[in-house]
Amino acid sequence: MARVFFINLGCAKNLVDSELMLGLIKGDGYEITDDPSDAEIAIVNTCAFIRPATEESIDTILELARYKQEGRLSRLIVAGCFVQRYGRKLIREMPEVDGWLGTGQIYRVLELMKPTEGSSPVMFMDRPLFLADHRYPRAQTTPFYTAYLKIAEGCSHSCSYCIIPALRGTYRSRTVESLLIEARAMVERGVIELNLVAQDTTSYGHDLNPPRTLEDLLEALMVIEGMKWLRILYAHPSHITEGLLDLIDTEEVLCPYLDVPIQHVNRDILRAMGRPIGPEESIYRLVERIRSRSRRIALRTTLLVGFPGETEEQFRELCEFVREVQFDRLGVFPFRPEKGTRAARLKGAIPQRAVQRRVRELMEIQADISRGRNQRLIGNTLPVLVEGLCEETDLLLSGRDATMAPDVDGRILINEGLGMVGEIVAVQITEAHAYDLVGRIVRRD
Repeated sequence: MARVFFINLGCAKNLVDSELMLGLIKGDGYEITDDPSDAEIAIVNTCAFIRPATEESIDTILELARYKQEGRLSRLIVAGCFVQRYGRKLIREMPEVDGWLGTGQIYRVLELMKPTEGSSPVMFMDRPLFLADHRYPRAQTTPFYTAYLKIAEGCSHSCSYCIIPALRGTYRSRTVESLLIEARAMVERGVIELNLVAQDTTSYGHDLNPPRTLEDLLEALMVIEGMKWLRILYAHPSHITEGLLDLIDTEEVLCPYLDVPIQHVNRDILRAMGRPIGPEESIYRLVERIRSRSRRIALRTTLLVGFPGETEEQFRELCEFVREVQFDRLGVFPFRPEKGTRAARLKGAIPQRAVQRRVRELMEIQADISRGRNQRLIGNTLPVLVEGLCEETDLLLSGRDATMAPDVDGRILINEGLGMVGEIVAVQITEAHAYDLVGRIVRRD
């Protein structure tokens, strides 16, 4: 069978789609190679959420097209959000591509693997209604001890800056039963850390009949024998219930961690973003609810700065909020007017130089906060999942504790002691930096 080179771009949710396609491809007998010059078929699963992601997708496609011109590569297939966003005009603009798959058609990847009669490219694209379940094979690409479980597809929110509903369709939850089957299979093959992902995990189950909740799903998953960490990612601030906080507070297997993208704190900006908050609630109140629990829950958020009309005073309000709340993890992104969104048509655009200055200022504030919070951990002993040798030097091991999600948060560097990859060990923290910690292994359970 032909050798296939596959590359994934974008978020963890996209990665799950790539693993599904890889599962289908491998199940049909194709061989996977990590060298595009050695491949006969190349597939790229794209992202197009924001302009830089679109540009990366285009660059990757063109780079693979060069292999097609110069080497043995005979077919180039493009899938995902880039296809869904730009549609059939891509056939004309990128004739080097042989096959195209929209986000709702990724299960048809095998239909594009073999040459068809004639030379015309084939595009499978329709309204994104597809929802994968446990019956589709997945080829895990993450390390053996950690995996993502996509609990729902699409989004039914109407944030003015976001194109995801157009790319992914409305919110569609998988059943608890299907997710439980897949999760058990993951743990049986060695996964000990399971990360739940969706566009909004806290909306889980509202569309099922009968309706279910994220708490229902967690209660089903957390009893799986052999799973050590169960983490919730992408929790919408409006949907964090007391029941959810109760579970995180009391169940050891649930990571004391919440990823809550609040985007801003000013009510006028939030209203313009399509993310209004009720008169009885506030972001401050939400943080207070989370931090009132007896178990310390690490809080991660993302902020969007430079939104049209954001005044210097409103930005200062956001800075003061960050200083006061002291998030454990924080990402800051500049607003970009994306074609097809309501926000792209708003007046009051902020000059890019000012936007970038605001990004830098907030990240400098957060660096000081993170350094201070990390320094308070010196002397503490934490359970750390060993991930392997440090990328910069093989003299150090690298790992994470339960408050650090893979790929997006910091790491714990281990300079003393031995640990196996995929093992959770006790590490005493000896040094603290802005985003990383350093420690030594004091116990292997």
